[in-house]
Amino acid sequence: MKITFKMTQGLSNEIHRDLSRPHDFAAERVGFIACGASSFGANGLLLLGDTYHPVMDQDYVDDPRVGAMMNSNAIRSALEIAYNRNVAMFHVHRHEHSGKPRFSRIDRHENAKFVPDFFKVRPFLPHGVIVLSHDSMAGLCWLHRDKPPIEIDGFVVVGPQVPGLRAIA
Repeated sequence: MKITFKMTQGLSNEIHRDLSRPHDFAAERVGFIACGASSFGANGLLLLGDTYHPVMDQDYVDDPRVGAMMNSNAIRSALEIAYNRNVAMFHVHRHEHSGKPRFSRIDRHENAKFVPDFFKVRPFLPHGVIVLSHDSMAGLCWLHRDKPPIEIDGFVVVGPQVPGLRAIA
């Protein structure tokens, strides 16, 4: 299966702006991207990034072993968005470098613990995780809660940023 993740330049900029904000104790910010999903071709999946939902300051756990740890309220909020809006959810965070990012061993372990929970509210949509760098992305997509994730093959960011133009929600 070929999986492509697509979003607008405006959404990408919004995500990077939020992930750049400092936190009182977390070393990095995290959030969720609500996505549409559509099959294309004989064996393709297109994920369309729609809206970004940052994890609220109070929903971080002070855990110096990791860059950022979310509490159960952060997950519950993202689950509610997936349920209420009928969307796929992708957790997102950024590693502070340029070039192709990779998920750390801790990232993979923690992702595998919470991403399958999204199938409880939206069992027929894919869910997953994305890691950004300053100029690239990588991602994993679960198509079923009981199967291992698949690497996202390609990322597309479309459209120029128009100063002062904002999407209407």
